[in-house]
Amino acid sequence: MTSADRVEHWSRRLSDEAEAAEVPGAVLGIWADGEQIVVPHGVLSTATGVDTTADSVFQIGSITKLWTATMVMQLVDEGRVKLDSTVAEVLPGVRLGAEDVADQVTVRQLLTHTSGIDGDVFVDTGRGDDCIERYVELLATGAQTHPVGAAYSYCNAGFVLLGRIIEVLDGVVWDEALRRRVVEPLSLSATVTLPEEAILHRAAVGHQAHPQAGAPVSAWGLMRSIGPAGLITQSAGDLLTFARLQLDGDAAPWAGLLSTDSAALMLGDQVRLPRGSTTCDAVGLAWRIYEWGGRRLVGHDGGTLGQHAYLRIDPEARLAVCLLTNSPDGPGLFQSIVSDVLDDYVGVRVPDPPEPADVALHRPERHIGRYERAATRFDISEQARGLLLTSTSTGELAELSSGPDVTEYALLPLDESGDRYALREHDGQPWVPVTFDRFADGAPYVFVGGRTTPKVC
Repeated sequence: MTSADRVEHWSRRLSDEAEAAEVPGAVLGIWADGEQIVVPHGVLSTATGVDTTADSVFQIGSITKLWTATMVMQLVDEGRVKLDSTVAEVLPGVRLGAEDVADQVTVRQLLTHTSGIDGDVFVDTGRGDDCIERYVELLATGAQTHPVGAAYSYCNAGFVLLGRIIEVLDGVVWDEALRRRVVEPLSLSATVTLPEEAILHRAAVGHQAHPQAGAPVSAWGLMRSIGPAGLITQSAGDLLTFARLQLDGDAAPWAGLLSTDSAALMLGDQVRLPRGSTTCDAVGLAWRIYEWGGRRLVGHDGGTLGQHAYLRIDPEARLAVCLLTNSPDGPGLFQSIVSDVLDDYVGVRVPDPPEPADVALHRPERHIGRYERAATRFDISEQARGLLLTSTSTGELAELSSGPDVTEYALLPLDESGDRYALREHDGQPWVPVTFDRFADGAPYVFVGGRTTPKVC
C-alpha cells in the first residue's frame, strides 16, 4: 500500500467510525517509524459548520500532564529538584489540608497520583499570572481522600502543584516555562494554552453529551488555574512530535531535551492500579502503561468541556497514534478507530470493557450510602438488579458544564462478589467499571474513573 493509499484508507475509516459514533469532528494522527499520517473528519462546531482540517487545534485535556511531567524531569536532570523532595522542601510555606501533609507528599507521589490530595479542585483564581500561585494557596483547606501514599487516585490538583514548582524554580509562569522548555525547542507551531492564542488557529468547540448530543457547549475551556493539569490546545501533528520524544530522544531536535535515564524512568512501572480498573494497568511518572495482547504501550487520555483526546505509543514498534475529538462520545470512537490502527500496525486491539453479567449478588446493600470528594458526590441506593448511582456535580466545574448536574446510572454487576459493577452514559457507549473496596484501615470507598471516592455516610 502506498503512502497515498494509507492516507485515503485512514481518512475513510475515521469518517465511517466517527459518523457511527456521532462525533461531529475529529483528527486521527499516526506516526509509524518515519511516516506520518494526519486525517481530519467533520466540523469544528455544529453551530458554524467550519470544516475540521489536519492542522485544526483541539483541547488535549489531561494529556497536558505528560508535558508538565516532562518539565519536572528536566528539572531533575538539572539537579534542581529530586523525585523524593517533599512539597514543603520545594515550596516553603505551602500547606496541604488541615493536617498539612506538605512535609509528607513528594514530587514522585504527585507524578503518580498517590498523594491522597482530593484532586478535582476546579477553582477559578483569575486570569492573572498569579492564578496558579493563588490556586495552590487554596489547597490549605483541601481534603485528603486517603492517607499519603496509601492508594492511587487521579489528582488534577497534584499537577497544578507541580506546575507551581516549575514556576518557582524557573522564575516564570507555567505557560512561559512550557514554551521555553518544550514548545520552542521542538519548533511546535500549533501548541497554545490560552483561548486568545487558540482563536488564531482553526479551533474545535466541544459538544454536549447525550441527550443534547450535537449542540455546542456553552463554555469553551477550563479556568487558567488548572493549566498544568489540562490546558494545552494543539494540533495532532504537534502532539505526535511531542510523542516522538519517547521514540527519538537521541535525535535532533529531541536530543538533550530529556536525559535517557529520565525518559526511561517516566515509562517504568511506579504504581499498579486497583483491581478492576480499565484506565490502565500501571502508571509511571505521569505516563499510563497498558499491557495489551502481550505488548506494552504507554499514553494518556484527556477530557475537557465536550472534548476528548487520546494518545498511545508502542515504543518497541516505533508507533504513535493520537485521536482528537470535539465530543463526549469520543470514547466510542477511540475504541473502534484506535483499535483498527493498533491491529493494523502491531496486531493488538484496545481491550473491550467488561460486560455486565446476569448473576446473583452478594449483599450489595452494604455499599448503600454517600461517597464524596471535591466536585463530585455519589449516592448509592438499591434497585431491582444491582445498584443505582446518583452522581451530583458540585463546585465551579458544574457551573461550567453544559450537562445536567445530577445524573443517574444503573450499576449492573460484573460478577457475584457484589463489589464490581459497570455503568455507561447511554447505549452504544463503552461500559465503565465501578469497584467498591476498602483502604488498609478498613475505610470504604468506590473506585470509578480512576478516582477513589471515600464513603462519608
